[in-house]
Amino acid sequence: MRHHLVLRIVSKLLIPFIILYGLYVQFHGDFSPGGGFQAGVIVAAAIVLYALIFGIDRARSVFKPEVLMAMAPLGVILFAAVGYYAMAMGGGYLDYDWLVADDTAGQHIGIITVEFGVGLTVASVMALIFLAYAGRTQDIDDDDW
Repeated sequence: MRHHLVLRIVSKLLIPFIILYGLYVQFHGDFSPGGGFQAGVIVAAAIVLYALIFGIDRARSVFKPEVLMAMAPLGVILFAAVGYYAMAMGGGYLDYDWLVADDTAGQHIGIITVEFGVGLTVASVMALIFLAYAGRTQDIDDDDW
């Protein structure tokens, strides 16, 4: 896609704003519709756009699959750690009131942390799925039809 200069320039301008919007949805999710899953998909869409415009090989060098594979379970571990910490403090699993002394602050800290874990996992897995299947070619013989 070397000859698509306009697409490259526009995508270089848009990708940071797409990621910024994903972060907005992520951290504003406890006050309005949105949260970890939606934010993860938005951030993954920015990665997919990068891969489509600049090429799969370049996307794999920028967004290394090894790093994405480490981030995916990290989000699940973060989610579970919040629940187990609440249990260790005397509450139930994911009972955010037990995270800190102030119940309201505990609710906010708990939901933001859990939603961040969800967003991290969703963005990583969606990007990994795309990068795993993108660029693969399938040779179809005329005899197969």
